[in-house]
Amino acid sequence: MLLVPLRWLGKNLGTLILSFLLALVVWVSAVTAANPNKENEYPRPVPIEIIGQDSDLLLMGDIPTSVKITLNAPNSVWTQLISDEHTIRAWVDLSGLGAGRHTVPVQVQVSLRPVRVVSVDPKEIGLTLEPLVTRVLTINLQVKGEPPQGYKADAPTMNPGQVSISGPDSLVSKVKEVKTTLNIAGATEKVVATLPLAALDANGASVKGITLTPDSMVATQPIELLGGYRNVIVKVVTTGQVANGYKLTNIFVNPPNVIVFSSDPRLVDALPGYVETKPLDLANAEYDFERLVEINLPKGISVVGDPKVLVQVSIAPIESSLTVSLHVEITGLTPGLLAEVAPTTVDIILSGPVPVLNTLKPSDLRVKVDLTGFGVGTNQIIPVVDLLPPRVQVVSILPATVEVVIVEAPTPTPTPTPVPTPTITPTPKP
Repeated sequence: MLLVPLRWLGKNLGTLILSFLLALVVWVSAVTAANPNKENEYPRPVPIEIIGQDSDLLLMGDIPTSVKITLNAPNSVWTQLISDEHTIRAWVDLSGLGAGRHTVPVQVQVSLRPVRVVSVDPKEIGLTLEPLVTRVLTINLQVKGEPPQGYKADAPTMNPGQVSISGPDSLVSKVKEVKTTLNIAGATEKVVATLPLAALDANGASVKGITLTPDSMVATQPIELLGGYRNVIVKVVTTGQVANGYKLTNIFVNPPNVIVFSSDPRLVDALPGYVETKPLDLANAEYDFERLVEINLPKGISVVGDPKVLVQVSIAPIESSLTVSLHVEITGLTPGLLAEVAPTTVDIILSGPVPVLNTLKPSDLRVKVDLTGFGVGTNQIIPVVDLLPPRVQVVSILPATVEVVIVEAPTPTPTPTPVPTPTITPTPKP
């Protein structure tokens, strides 16, 4: 009985296989029609990862950081590819590569299926690997400028005195010196400065792409006075008094100190730490002024440089206060209206220079209320002081406001003209 089915299967096996293949083709066609494949460039550049690089080698030059990838995938897969950028990865593998020039392929992996990578642009990358080297150089400290006459600059010190240079061999080998500059022009005391370091090639140009450790140093430059020289303060000597009603507010001398010299160091050592100017006359001065004044030096001592200093004198009037009672005036009142002010007199407290206040008269001032635009009614108005002399200020007005009542002016009543009473003058008889 078993032989019959086997014989039937043997006769019809080819037909069965053909039927299955036709069914498979029909199914694939149906699926493809419902979810067709598309071949497009991926809409975002894919970043390139670098893997396998030897830690003792440096990657030189500019290389592409991303690739463009063309893919073939069904519509449904494209939707997932675009929504999740992590489904595509690109990298170059530097494992086992030594120093030198290399060309390495860009490898791409897509985590979704079914997807076919059609093209990668670029397909490969040319790159150069160089050994990472380190050198130690002594820092070249260049000192610029000079201290003033009478001072000397001793040998500077550096901390640290050396620097470590690391980077690609081709760049580190270009470095001929590590240099920094300290400016001590005009310095009269020890200079301590933190200075940046620069790596320079044989032509004095800066070498980029390397690392300096440290990238700065501290330079200390001692500055000392020579024998026979001394730095002393300048003290201004004055005579006379400023004008009455004024006060001296400040005296400024430039330079505030000078360097003096004597061939006999004992003379400068005996100075009290300052030198005086020749007397500056302040008699009856009312305004700021400046003068060149000569320094009054003991015999045997001279000033290094200009023997005169610039003295600037500041003078200000002595401030005082004054109270004045003034009648309040009305301005700007619309025709046809009347106004009454209460109170009619206010007290004005003024401040200013005593000489100006002493000559001030009530007739020099005016207190007013401006009623421009005001109509009938009662108003609280701040009076204004007018005609103030220069440098005089109003401290306060008492009271600070006044009441102004505005009413319509009464219509004048006409006065009747008297009618003369006729009189009869008798005619004289003949």
